[in-house]
Amino acid sequence: MVVKQHIAVICNYKLLENRVGGMDYFFWTFNKKCLEQNVKVDWFFPNTATHGDYSTFNSIIAESVSIENNFINHIHSNTVNYTHVITHFVELCTPFFKTVKKKLSTKIIAVDHNPRPLNGYPLIKRIKKKIKGRLYAKHTDQFIGVSDYTSDAILNDFGGFLKPKIKTIYNGVLIKDIVPKTKERAKMNPKFLVVSHLRFSKGIQDLILAVKDLPETLKKDLSITVYGDGPYKKELLDLVAMHQLHSIFDFKGSSATLKATYHYFDYMLQPTHMECFSLSILESLAANIPVITTPVGGNEEVVTNGKNGYIFKTKDIKALTVLLNAVITGDKSIQEDTRHLIETEYSIDLMVENHLKLLKK
Repeated sequence: MVVKQHIAVICNYKLLENRVGGMDYFFWTFNKKCLEQNVKVDWFFPNTATHGDYSTFNSIIAESVSIENNFINHIHSNTVNYTHVITHFVELCTPFFKTVKKKLSTKIIAVDHNPRPLNGYPLIKRIKKKIKGRLYAKHTDQFIGVSDYTSDAILNDFGGFLKPKIKTIYNGVLIKDIVPKTKERAKMNPKFLVVSHLRFSKGIQDLILAVKDLPETLKKDLSITVYGDGPYKKELLDLVAMHQLHSIFDFKGSSATLKATYHYFDYMLQPTHMECFSLSILESLAANIPVITTPVGGNEEVVTNGKNGYIFKTKDIKALTVLLNAVITGDKSIQEDTRHLIETEYSIDLMVENHLKLLKK
């Protein structure tokens, strides 16, 4: 096999067998397509993994150093001629990119997956980001936002002068593995699903408080199943206990079989305070399950209020209570098949195709 290109992909993304998500499927598909096109890929992850297709990867693992230092150590101790260096989940505009550009004659592409705080960064941090943009952005050839929201955030963070370097490539999901709901959604007492990392910024505490304020007659048959784990789980369970909502909320923990689970539900709830471009929203819609969420990040780029889901104001617990009341009683319902949009615009195949195009420039 004649290798046309040799690329490095640096991912500050922990590989967990019990939490296989959309990015894992992207990495597996991207690696496969690269090999088919005679593109050699060196992957840099923070930990070793063999589940899924990771056993076929040429992975160089960061043992006791940061993902950035692991890559720098690698290029200093090995003779490599990377045509492209691509980063995922790595902080933008830092000295790392200057070091890589100085050592290698390569094109550097930085993919931004990071959400921003609801009310923006504090003043000092905003100033520091602007300075970093001026100092280090010149060492990155292209910035990729995973939504238009993210692309705009890069400009806002580091400076409008970066506009010629920025492109949006939407995240995508593996459609064929997601089982679609074929039965009609329940118009009365629908079953709700939450798929989320359990941390404060995901707003699940708002959902618990909104449910608390529902009429007792509506709580009787209400069911909300929560998939996910995280550092805020105890606080959420304590809040459920405080308001005696055990019969409603069922915390299942992480699951590797969510793609075959969505279709058992009628709506997904995502009351998040900050987001970039949610893969769980894409997966839910691909399963023909509408989404009830907030207007943060790129959510409104895929969820249209009243068409394939509902949007309520972030942190507005009263508004969420009113919306839940309307959906539970059947006063509001989504009739549309939500899968078609994801098939045509947010598939993992399209995401991979667009990332492969970056290697041709």
